[in-house]
Amino acid sequence: MTKPIHQMTAAELSVAFKKKKLSPVEVSDALLRRIEKLDPQINSFCLVDHDTTMTQARASEARWKKGKPLSPLDGVPVAVKDILLTKDWPTLRGSRTIDPDGPWIEDAPSVARLKEVGAVLIGKTTTPEFGWKACTDSLLSGITRNPWNLNKTPGGSSGGSSAALAARLTPLALGTDGGGSIRIPCSLTGVPGLKPSFGRVAAYPLSPFGTVAHVGPMARTIVDLALIMNVIARPDARDWHNLPYDAKDYSKELKGGLKGKRVAFSLTLGGKPQLHPEVEVLVKTAAKKIEKLGAHIVETEPDMADAGEIFRTLWWSGAGYALGALPENKKSLLEPALRQVADEGAKLPLRTYLEANAKRGALGSRMRIWMEQYDFVITPAVATIAFDVGKLHPDDGQGNAWLDWTPFSYPFNLTQQPAASIPCGFTKDGLPVGLQIVGRMYDDVGVLRAAHAYEAAHPLFDQAPPGFE
Repeated sequence: MTKPIHQMTAAELSVAFKKKKLSPVEVSDALLRRIEKLDPQINSFCLVDHDTTMTQARASEARWKKGKPLSPLDGVPVAVKDILLTKDWPTLRGSRTIDPDGPWIEDAPSVARLKEVGAVLIGKTTTPEFGWKACTDSLLSGITRNPWNLNKTPGGSSGGSSAALAARLTPLALGTDGGGSIRIPCSLTGVPGLKPSFGRVAAYPLSPFGTVAHVGPMARTIVDLALIMNVIARPDARDWHNLPYDAKDYSKELKGGLKGKRVAFSLTLGGKPQLHPEVEVLVKTAAKKIEKLGAHIVETEPDMADAGEIFRTLWWSGAGYALGALPENKKSLLEPALRQVADEGAKLPLRTYLEANAKRGALGSRMRIWMEQYDFVITPAVATIAFDVGKLHPDDGQGNAWLDWTPFSYPFNLTQQPAASIPCGFTKDGLPVGLQIVGRMYDDVGVLRAAHAYEAAHPLFDQAPPGFE
């Protein structure tokens, strides 16, 4: 039986285009109609431009008819997080402080690369204001909901992209990750996502939060993550951190599995996280499954206990730099909690900031040395499960709010290592849980290969949220 269009992966769509069983116009039209029908329930898109999307789809269809597609992704729809610049579409970053009139005259590198290979942009996805927190709601765009339970958060800050993927509104999406913003929502909505090594995917303009922020792919299968990485990992001179181009075909590098790999397994990363019991059980089960795939599992704890203090200083300083000097008429439009973070960050002493950078360097060195013993580290992706919308914390806690329940993600923004979240099961209430796989610096291929091996042995990608099948 042929799958409905909305259930097809990017790889499957590409094959269907090649065999002339489907056209990009049919696919984009079907998904736009699905977005119109279903997205009001979850609010994953903040911009849908039917005319532009269909114009791109018609151009792709003409290329396929001539037998001259620009790439395997020609005609495949991609959603773009509303943090990334998109020419002729406003990029409001979830904030009322940005003028919708622009001008909007250039594409972010990842968006430009996708356009160059003929991908069809299906719309812009929601984000919290400036991507500042790990839940997706804003005064501009409202609340984005988790398709698995509409009363729960999809996580953030790429929660619009993850919710759209889980609801089968798009096969591919772009996200950004400055402290877990790809991996957190992927975990809470049951889809895979990759935070590449820093500099692997070009970013422009550089995030105000600095060199903790990455751009990466989100999808419904690891094969699709590899397909989009083939495109967005191409270079762009505007990013002076951009790594030398590695022309690997990620989709051809997925074989090899986990047999013989040394895998460190940690439930704490040297800290004292409050781990949800069902998360702990599912991640421990996933570790046993990885061991059965031939990996050598070593339960151990890297020395990352100071990561929270370091990250908070750098992140709060970034908010202070980006927003602290706004005039009062603009600052009054900010979400109050973000304004508080920005005001606190602006007051941090220079010495405190410099000390945090020095500690970050020491942390990165320790992890490079420690990782010489292991091919990968596996951890929970998030310490909790999806909780009620409108909260910063599952227990209404204060303090560092979202940092308290995301202790497994932001440390690897500090160290800049590649890290993926992949689905590893569901709670008794049917909420997804993610497993994090972290690799050595620059081993993006290895992380995808390990994730693919797990996914192939324990596939969950055909399970859709009730009502979004």
